[in-house]
Amino acid sequence: MRVQRQDIIDAAMTLLDEVGIEGLTMRRLAGALRIQAPSLYWHFAGKQALLDAMADALLAEMRLPAESGLPWDEWLREMATEFRRALKSRRDGARVYAGTFPVMDNVLRISDRAIATLRAAGADERTAAHMLFTMLYFVIGFTIEEQATLPPPGGNGEGIDLKRVAQQLTAEQEARYPNAAATVRLLIADNDDDARFRFGLERLIDGLRAAVPVSGSNPKKAPDPGSPE
Repeated sequence: MRVQRQDIIDAAMTLLDEVGIEGLTMRRLAGALRIQAPSLYWHFAGKQALLDAMADALLAEMRLPAESGLPWDEWLREMATEFRRALKSRRDGARVYAGTFPVMDNVLRISDRAIATLRAAGADERTAAHMLFTMLYFVIGFTIEEQATLPPPGGNGEGIDLKRVAQQLTAEQEARYPNAAATVRLLIADNDDDARFRFGLERLIDGLRAAVPVSGSNPKKAPDPGSPE
């Protein structure tokens, strides 16, 4: 029986959890499907095409905020949080997504809603696109680092042991680089990825507000500095 495209994507996602992105090869995937490797190329020109499809599949279960008149910044905050959840749902999910640009249904559905929300808030087309990609890059980069420190879900292996990293600091290094050394200690004492993510996301949204000329339905015009109140 000829394997279907969706069968390949499903098997690739399962294999990703088992072996990670480095271990995911077309040959190994073919073995998992019990087919010959050339059969995969009926559906995917190569590994990058497969990764594009996997990136789109990562977003299949992504739940967008309801269209209930949320302010754009709250909508974007919820979307970013859900995007991170989707990337973390698979081992190396953020690395799979990084560097892809799949023109596929899930990616297009989410991007279209995000751009529409930002345009409705007053951003022009170019600004809305820059705002969306700025948020995406933050979430992808954060999640790549986050996943690198955690044991992979559904597979074997260990994450980065921050305590072991701290133990590698020498007394000379702590004396020469006291601020960096203190930061390493802080990461161990306050190892809360969710809190760090929220902090970064809030500061990002604070900055993005400056790019939106209209905020709310009745924006106030700033008073002329040379005029009396």
